[in-house]
Amino acid sequence: MSATPEPTATTRPAPADAPEVAPESRTATAPAAGRDDAPDPRAALRSRPFRLLSVAWGFTNFADSVLAIILAVWVKDLTGSNGAAGLVFAALGLPALASPLLGQLADRVSRRRMLVVTYLVGAVSLLALLAVRGPEQVWLVFVVTVIYSAVGFATAAAQAGLVRDMLPDEAIAPANGRLTTIDQVFRLLMPVVGAGAYALAGAWPLVVAASVAFAVSGTVIGRIRIVETPPTPAAEREPYLAEMTAGFRHLVRTAPLGVLTLAMLVAFAGVGLLNAVSLAIIEDGLGLAPELLGPVSSVQALTAIVAGLTAARLVARWGAQRLVALGLLVLALGIVPATGTNVVAIVFGMGAVGLGATWSIVGFVTERQLRTPPGLQGRVAAASLLLVNVPQLVLTVVGAALVGAVDYRALLVVTVVGILVAAVVSLRGHRSTGEPADESPLSAR
Repeated sequence: MSATPEPTATTRPAPADAPEVAPESRTATAPAAGRDDAPDPRAALRSRPFRLLSVAWGFTNFADSVLAIILAVWVKDLTGSNGAAGLVFAALGLPALASPLLGQLADRVSRRRMLVVTYLVGAVSLLALLAVRGPEQVWLVFVVTVIYSAVGFATAAAQAGLVRDMLPDEAIAPANGRLTTIDQVFRLLMPVVGAGAYALAGAWPLVVAASVAFAVSGTVIGRIRIVETPPTPAAEREPYLAEMTAGFRHLVRTAPLGVLTLAMLVAFAGVGLLNAVSLAIIEDGLGLAPELLGPVSSVQALTAIVAGLTAARLVARWGAQRLVALGLLVLALGIVPATGTNVVAIVFGMGAVGLGATWSIVGFVTERQLRTPPGLQGRVAAASLLLVNVPQLVLTVVGAALVGAVDYRALLVVTVVGILVAAVVSLRGHRSTGEPADESPLSAR
């Protein structure tokens, strides 16, 4: 029972055989609704660059998903300590604190090249795990886990920067929906495949497979030919601290990103509480064995796939901001059955959690990409990742500390109320889909 990670998308291809020229300057705008001359998003998604991206994204998600749980299991087997295994999840969350630096880097360099280098670094670093022989090398698992997780945060910052250069605005929501679907397919299948492979052959084959997958992703991304917005020249950049915090300031000052970011922060902090009490729901609420958490949670991945496939149509009909509100409402209602003891109701509720979480994330990411100038995409993406992920991690830790002293159902009630408030907040200052956004109060520096 966990939040769906942010999907990332890339962008508009350069015409085949055309010389690469600097793209025309673009301001952040809302998607144009109902225009006769609007580009066909399906054609954009069929373009060679996006097809290559989708292939790379599949291999990336294989690498991300196949080891995410196994690393903790491996540490438990090496040390016999549940506490040490829990530190693996802390290591996975630690790179979120470096998001502003990664976002700043993404806005200073070629995003395509940054992705290639990031994936190759991930591939090489994973091979260090082949040196692990016993508990005395467990420190190496923690170091590699931090790098492994940092690859994901760097990827999010770099790919977000490509979206304004490669895809027309009308294709952003379908692209996010498609990439989210790919992500959820691997999230559904890989934990089962990884657990089976680990039981049969140990961690090393999975490590090698993940390393190869990252290498393939880097190779495929390297074959993409796109026109990228050039980074701001060094002489025109803001002071270092101002440049690094520009993403946060853009989120706060740009309507409706400020209210949407606040809503997502509150809602996914609540999801952190849900994560903390997941085992209590299974064991105390349903009286089932804790290992059944996996099958129950897999329902979320199934409905998240459905959400990814339907998100683009909902954005086209209602707009991204309303989709965020709808997603948060469905997310809150999906948690309600977990306060009871009916297994069927809880399973259906977890399905609603997967549906609502994914809709809200796709809506938020789409609105954020459309409202952000090209030169700020990396920093804004990184800022939003930090603002949403860190509160979720903190509330997971707090919830884990409270669950032994407080009835888990009380924590769920707090979670539902918080997410419902977030759903209402997300609609403040709602704009019609076709209305242009204000130009960014910050420069693209």
